[in-house]
Amino acid sequence: MNDRDTSPADEVAPANTPAAAPEPKVEPKPSTALERDLADMKDRLLRTLAEMENMRKRTEREVADARSYGISAFARDIVTVADNMHRAMAALDDELRANADASVKALLDGVELTERELLNVLEKHGVKRIDPLGQKFDPNRHQAMYEVEDASVTAGSVVQVVQAGYLIGERVLRPALVAVAKGGPKAQASAPLSRTSSARTSNGWPTTWSASWAWCSTRQACSTCRSSASTNTSASC
Repeated sequence: MNDRDTSPADEVAPANTPAAAPEPKVEPKPSTALERDLADMKDRLLRTLAEMENMRKRTEREVADARSYGISAFARDIVTVADNMHRAMAALDDELRANADASVKALLDGVELTERELLNVLEKHGVKRIDPLGQKFDPNRHQAMYEVEDASVTAGSVVQVVQAGYLIGERVLRPALVAVAKGGPKAQASAPLSRTSSARTSNGWPTTWSASWAWCSTRQACSTCRSSASTNTSASC
């Protein structure tokens, strides 16, 4: 048998055969892509709902504050009218009223009724008068003008009201100007003032930040009181 009789099938394949083609990339199933898109849409929806709820609550608070404190500037001006009427009535003692004729008494009664009606209207709109006579001095609502030596009352008590104060809602519209007693028995220590105190001025700032150092035993804004006001804690000079 010669070489011509050899069939092509009997020939041996060459060793350097070409490599197999790479497998095609497997695409994600349609169901997996839809689940991913659905989860993303749910997350966006929950975030949007949370933002809308926060906006609704914030708007409600702003509307409530505007309804309660929107008249702060007007109320601060109108309470001076009530002060002047009160001073006018306080200038007349009982003897003068008793000796006055009928027309003058009628005039005084009219002024008293007008003052009472003015206070009722202010209270109807959330403005209330502060009359702290006999109460403990509160830097959140009172501003001390001077001290009075009186051993018969507790030290730190209000013994005289120079000018009445006013509240609007839960905020201080105007602090009461008072005289504070000293020399008497000391009052029981109270808890330190907190930064979360509800008493605030008409512009929204806690009154302790501006009024806590307005009075001290030396009747001046000393460095100790300033530091206590900056940290919103109580201190004695």
